[in-house]
Amino acid sequence: MRRPPALPNQPGPPFDAANARRLRIALAMGPEHVAYGMRVSYGLPYVTPDLVVAWERGIVSPTSPELTALAGVLWCSPGELIGRPRTLREHRVARGLAPEDVARAVGLELLMYLGMEELGEWRGTDRQSAALAELMDLNLPELVAVAGREPRLAEYLRNAVSTRWQAYVRPVAKLVPLGRRLLEDTLQELHRQYQRQMVATLSWGGGADAPDGTAGQEFLDRIVDRFWAAVESHP
Repeated sequence: MRRPPALPNQPGPPFDAANARRLRIALAMGPEHVAYGMRVSYGLPYVTPDLVVAWERGIVSPTSPELTALAGVLWCSPGELIGRPRTLREHRVARGLAPEDVARAVGLELLMYLGMEELGEWRGTDRQSAALAELMDLNLPELVAVAGREPRLAEYLRNAVSTRWQAYVRPVAKLVPLGRRLLEDTLQELHRQYQRQMVATLSWGGGADAPDGTAGQEFLDRIVDRFWAAVESHP
Protein backbone atom coordinates (compact mmCIF):
# COMPACT_ATOMS: atom_id res chain seq x y z
CA MET A 1 0.00 0.00 0.00
CA ARG A 2 1.29 3.43 -0.97
CA ARG A 3 1.85 6.18 1.57
CA PRO A 4 -0.96 8.75 1.30
CA PRO A 5 0.19 12.17 0.09
CA ALA A 6 0.47 14.96 2.65
CA LEU A 7 -2.25 17.57 2.59
CA PRO A 8 -1.20 20.86 0.93
CA ASN A 9 0.17 23.43 3.38
CA GLN A 10 -0.02 20.81 6.14
CA PRO A 11 3.59 19.55 6.56
CA GLY A 12 4.66 17.65 9.62
CA PRO A 13 6.60 19.26 12.45
CA PRO A 14 10.42 19.52 12.24
CA PHE A 15 11.76 16.01 12.75
CA ASP A 16 14.82 15.00 14.77
CA ALA A 17 15.95 12.10 12.60
CA ALA A 18 19.13 11.39 14.58
CA ASN A 19 17.24 11.10 17.87
CA ALA A 20 14.67 8.77 16.31
CA ARG A 21 17.47 6.44 15.26
CA ARG A 22 19.15 6.63 18.69
CA LEU A 23 15.90 5.77 20.46
CA ARG A 24 15.28 2.80 18.15
CA ILE A 25 18.77 1.42 18.65
CA ALA A 26 18.50 1.88 22.43
CA LEU A 27 15.40 -0.33 22.36
CA ALA A 28 17.29 -2.95 20.30
CA MET A 29 14.70 -2.63 17.55
CA GLY A 30 15.27 -2.85 13.83
CA PRO A 31 13.42 -0.72 11.26
CA GLU A 32 11.23 -3.74 10.55
CA HIS A 33 10.08 -3.86 14.20
CA VAL A 34 9.18 -0.17 14.13
CA ALA A 35 7.29 -0.55 10.86
CA TYR A 36 5.40 -3.58 12.18
CA GLY A 37 4.38 -1.74 15.35
CA MET A 38 3.10 1.25 13.39
CA ARG A 39 1.10 -1.01 11.06
CA VAL A 40 -0.45 -3.20 13.73
CA SER A 41 -0.89 -0.83 16.67
CA TYR A 42 -1.57 2.46 14.90
CA GLY A 43 -3.38 1.48 11.72
CA LEU A 44 -0.76 2.73 9.25
CA PRO A 45 -0.61 -0.24 6.83
CA TYR A 46 1.70 1.48 4.34
CA VAL A 47 4.64 1.93 6.75
CA THR A 48 7.59 -0.22 5.66
CA PRO A 49 11.13 -0.64 7.01
CA ASP A 50 12.36 1.38 4.04
CA LEU A 51 10.11 4.30 5.04
CA VAL A 52 11.43 4.16 8.61
CA VAL A 53 15.01 4.23 7.28
CA ALA A 54 14.12 7.18 5.03
CA TRP A 55 12.85 9.10 8.07
CA GLU A 56 16.03 8.35 9.99
CA ARG A 57 18.21 9.50 7.09
CA GLY A 58 16.28 12.74 6.69
CA ILE A 59 15.17 11.86 3.15
CA VAL A 60 11.52 12.41 4.07
CA SER A 61 9.83 13.57 7.26
CA PRO A 62 6.89 11.91 9.00
CA THR A 63 3.54 13.68 9.00
CA SER A 64 1.99 14.61 12.33
CA PRO A 65 -0.02 11.33 12.62
CA GLU A 66 3.05 9.31 11.63
CA LEU A 67 5.22 11.11 14.18
CA THR A 68 2.67 10.41 16.95
CA ALA A 69 2.60 6.72 16.01
CA LEU A 70 6.40 6.54 15.78
CA ALA A 71 6.70 8.05 19.26
CA GLY A 72 4.30 5.41 20.59
CA VAL A 73 6.33 2.57 19.08
CA LEU A 74 9.58 4.05 20.41
CA TRP A 75 8.12 4.59 23.89
CA CYS A 76 8.81 8.30 23.94
CA SER A 77 6.87 11.55 23.75
CA PRO A 78 6.32 13.18 20.35
CA GLY A 79 8.33 16.14 21.67
CA GLU A 80 11.45 13.96 21.80
CA LEU A 81 11.21 13.45 18.04
CA ILE A 82 10.69 17.09 17.14
CA GLY A 83 13.82 18.91 16.06
CA ARG A 84 14.61 22.59 16.47
CA PRO A 85 12.48 24.62 14.04
CA ARG A 86 14.50 26.53 11.46
CA THR A 87 12.18 27.76 8.75
CA LEU A 88 9.13 30.00 8.95
CA ARG A 89 6.86 27.04 8.21
CA GLU A 90 8.52 24.82 10.81
CA HIS A 91 8.11 27.44 13.52
CA ARG A 92 4.44 27.81 12.64
CA VAL A 93 3.81 24.06 12.57
CA ALA A 94 5.73 23.50 15.82
CA ARG A 95 3.40 25.99 17.54
CA GLY A 96 0.26 24.50 16.07
CA LEU A 97 -0.72 27.66 14.20
CA ALA A 98 -2.71 27.76 10.98
CA PRO A 99 -1.40 29.96 8.14
CA GLU A 100 -4.56 32.04 8.39
CA ASP A 101 -3.88 32.79 12.06
CA VAL A 102 -0.34 33.98 11.36
CA ALA A 103 -1.34 36.09 8.36
CA ARG A 104 -4.11 37.77 10.36
CA ALA A 105 -1.90 38.42 13.40
CA VAL A 106 0.90 40.07 11.41
CA GLY A 107 -1.34 41.95 9.00
CA LEU A 108 -0.64 40.16 5.71
CA GLU A 109 -2.82 38.74 2.97
CA LEU A 110 -2.90 34.95 3.28
CA LEU A 111 -1.47 34.32 -0.19
CA MET A 112 1.39 36.72 0.47
CA TYR A 113 2.23 34.97 3.74
CA LEU A 114 2.05 31.52 2.12
CA GLY A 115 4.40 32.77 -0.59
CA MET A 116 6.94 33.73 2.07
CA GLU A 117 6.67 30.25 3.59
CA GLU A 118 7.18 28.67 0.18
CA LEU A 119 10.28 30.78 -0.51
CA GLY A 120 11.57 30.34 3.03
CA GLU A 121 12.11 34.09 3.37
CA TRP A 122 10.21 36.35 5.74
CA ARG A 123 9.90 39.81 4.15
CA GLY A 124 7.62 41.65 6.53
CA THR A 125 8.08 45.21 7.76
CA ASP A 126 9.65 45.98 11.14
CA ARG A 127 6.19 46.16 12.70
CA GLN A 128 5.12 42.89 11.11
CA SER A 129 8.40 41.26 12.17
CA ALA A 130 7.80 42.33 15.76
CA ALA A 131 4.29 40.86 15.60
CA LEU A 132 5.64 37.60 14.15
CA ALA A 133 8.34 37.36 16.83
CA GLU A 134 5.76 37.84 19.57
CA LEU A 135 3.29 35.37 18.05
CA MET A 136 5.87 32.63 17.53
CA ASP A 137 8.10 33.54 20.48
CA LEU A 138 11.12 34.04 18.20
CA ASN A 139 14.42 35.35 19.48
CA LEU A 140 16.71 37.40 17.24
CA PRO A 141 18.74 34.44 15.85
CA GLU A 142 15.51 32.63 14.98
CA LEU A 143 14.07 35.74 13.33
CA VAL A 144 17.21 36.12 11.22
CA ALA A 145 16.94 32.45 10.23
CA VAL A 146 13.27 32.61 9.19
CA ALA A 147 14.05 35.71 7.15
CA GLY A 148 16.41 33.56 5.06
CA ARG A 149 19.39 35.73 6.03
CA GLU A 150 21.52 33.03 7.65
CA PRO A 151 23.43 31.91 4.51
CA ARG A 152 24.48 35.49 3.72
CA LEU A 153 25.32 36.14 7.37
CA ALA A 154 27.54 33.04 7.41
CA GLU A 155 29.30 34.21 4.24
CA TYR A 156 29.99 37.67 5.66
CA LEU A 157 31.22 36.24 8.96
CA ARG A 158 33.58 33.77 7.29
CA ASN A 159 35.07 36.59 5.25
CA ALA A 160 35.28 38.83 8.32
CA VAL A 161 37.31 36.38 10.39
CA SER A 162 39.61 35.35 7.55
CA THR A 163 40.30 38.81 6.09
CA ARG A 164 39.62 42.35 7.42
CA TRP A 165 36.73 42.26 9.88
CA GLN A 166 36.26 46.05 9.68
CA ALA A 167 34.99 45.75 6.10
CA TYR A 168 32.07 43.60 7.18
CA VAL A 169 30.58 45.64 10.02
CA ARG A 170 28.15 47.45 7.71
CA PRO A 171 27.10 44.39 5.65
CA VAL A 172 26.42 42.40 8.83
CA ALA A 173 24.51 45.35 10.32
CA LYS A 174 22.14 45.26 7.33
CA LEU A 175 21.26 41.66 8.18
CA VAL A 176 21.27 41.85 11.98
CA PRO A 177 19.70 44.77 13.90
CA LEU A 178 22.41 45.21 16.52
CA GLY A 179 24.35 48.27 17.66
CA ARG A 180 27.51 49.18 15.77
CA ARG A 181 29.75 48.96 18.83
CA LEU A 182 28.44 45.50 19.67
CA LEU A 183 29.00 44.31 16.10
CA GLU A 184 32.51 45.76 15.98
CA ASP A 185 33.49 44.11 19.25
CA THR A 186 31.95 40.79 18.21
CA LEU A 187 33.59 40.66 14.78
CA GLN A 188 36.93 41.68 16.21
CA GLU A 189 36.73 38.94 18.84
CA LEU A 190 35.76 36.27 16.30
CA HIS A 191 38.59 37.44 14.03
CA ARG A 192 41.03 37.19 16.93
CA GLN A 193 39.84 33.69 17.85
CA TYR A 194 40.10 32.41 14.28
CA GLN A 195 43.50 33.94 13.62
CA ARG A 196 44.84 32.63 16.91
CA GLN A 197 43.62 29.15 16.02
CA MET A 198 45.21 29.29 12.58
CA VAL A 199 48.54 30.51 14.01
CA ALA A 200 48.47 27.66 16.52
CA THR A 201 47.77 25.21 13.69
CA LEU A 202 50.80 26.41 11.73
CA SER A 203 53.02 26.34 14.80
CA TRP A 204 52.35 22.64 15.29
CA GLY A 205 54.52 21.92 12.24
CA GLY A 206 54.16 19.35 9.57
CA GLY A 207 54.75 16.14 11.46
CA ALA A 208 52.58 13.08 11.41
CA ASP A 209 50.35 14.46 14.15
CA ALA A 210 49.95 17.88 12.55
CA PRO A 211 46.39 19.04 11.95
CA ASP A 212 45.16 19.26 8.39
CA GLY A 213 43.08 22.42 8.70
CA THR A 214 40.10 20.56 10.12
CA ALA A 215 39.96 22.76 13.21
CA GLY A 216 39.86 25.92 11.12
CA GLN A 217 37.15 24.50 8.89
CA GLU A 218 35.08 23.48 11.90
CA PHE A 219 35.38 27.04 13.21
CA LEU A 220 34.06 28.38 9.91
CA ASP A 221 31.31 25.76 9.68
CA ARG A 222 29.92 26.88 13.05
CA ILE A 223 30.55 30.58 12.51
CA VAL A 224 26.91 31.66 12.90
CA ASP A 225 26.55 29.82 16.21
CA ARG A 226 29.84 31.34 17.39
CA PHE A 227 28.59 34.79 16.36
CA TRP A 228 25.41 34.54 18.42
CA ALA A 229 27.32 33.09 21.39
CA ALA A 230 29.74 36.04 21.24
CA VAL A 231 26.85 38.50 21.05
CA GLU A 232 25.20 36.85 24.04
CA SER A 233 28.38 36.93 26.15
CA HIS A 234 29.27 40.54 25.28
CA PRO A 235 29.46 42.66 28.48
